[in-house]
Amino acid sequence: MRAVDSTVSVRHEPVLLAETLRFLLAGEGLYLDATLGDGGHAGALLEAEPRARLLACDRDPAALAFAGGRLARFGDRVMIRHATFRELPGVHRAAGGELLAGALFDFGLSSRQIDDPARGISFQHDGPLDARMDPTSGEPLHARLARADEGELARVLREYGDVRGAGRLARAIVAEARAGRLRTTRELAALVGRVSGGDRPKTLAPVFQALRIWTNDEMTDVDAALAWLPDAMRDGATVVTLSYHSGEDRRVKHALRGAPRVESKRRLPAMDGGEAAGPWEERTRRVVTAPTAEQWENPRARSARLRAFRRKPR
Repeated sequence: MRAVDSTVSVRHEPVLLAETLRFLLAGEGLYLDATLGDGGHAGALLEAEPRARLLACDRDPAALAFAGGRLARFGDRVMIRHATFRELPGVHRAAGGELLAGALFDFGLSSRQIDDPARGISFQHDGPLDARMDPTSGEPLHARLARADEGELARVLREYGDVRGAGRLARAIVAEARAGRLRTTRELAALVGRVSGGDRPKTLAPVFQALRIWTNDEMTDVDAALAWLPDAMRDGATVVTLSYHSGEDRRVKHALRGAPRVESKRRLPAMDGGEAAGPWEERTRRVVTAPTAEQWENPRARSARLRAFRRKPR
C-alpha cells in the first residue's frame, strides 16, 4: 500500500504517542530522540519518566529553536544538538557516550515545515523549489534538478514515491529544469499535473515526497543511523521507529531484522519476538498503526507505521 506524507496543514501532534512510550520507556538513563521536531514525543517522555535524560537531535535549525523553548522547563535533563543521522555517532560521543536506554526515530514532517512557503516542501503553497530540511546546508531542489540525470530521477520517483509513469515525468522535469523553467513549487505542481493527468493531492504528494527525500539524502542517513545504533544501545533497550513512507519502512525492517536490504515491495515474513537475526529482537510482530480515532483527529497518523526492536544482550 502506498504511504505518503500528508501535506494538509494541521496542528502538529505527536503520532502514536501512547504506543511509543509503551515500547520506549525503560526506567532511568539517557534516551535519544533523533528527530526532535516540535518536541511532542520528547516532552511526553520526560514527563512520564522523571529519571530520564534526553539527547535530542534534529537537522532543522527552526525545529531546534521551537522545541528548545518548549523543553526549557526540563533544564539540564535535555541536551539539544543540531545533527543529521550520519552525525549521531559524533554527537553521542561528545555527550559522553553513555549507552542509550532507548531511541526514537520519527521520520515524519512537522506542520510548521509544510506550512512555511519558504521551505518549498509542500505543493499547497507557492514558494522557491527548495525542499531542504536544513536551509543552511546543501543544495536546493531546483539546482539539483537542473543537473539531474534522467535515469536517476526516474529511479528516485519510483523508489521514494511509487510514482506511476516515473520515466515520462522524469524526462519532463529534467527538460524544464535545464531550461530554467522549474524554480518554484507552483511550477513543479503544474508540470506534474500536465504530465500525470491532474493536480490532485494523491498525484502531487508522492512526487514532492520523493524529491524531498532525494534532496536531503534521507535514505542514506537512515541507513547510517540504523547501522550505528546497536553499538550505542544498552542491553534490553528499545528503538522505536515511526515511518510514513514504504521505503523508510523497508529499510527499518531489513536493517533491524538482519536481512539483506533490497529495494522492492516484497513482503518480509512476520517475526515473532526473539527470532530476528543479529543484535535485535523484534517487539512488534506486525507493524503498529494508529487507532481510527487518532487518524480522524490527526491526519498525519493515517500513514504512520510504528516498529519496535529490543537490543539483545551482548
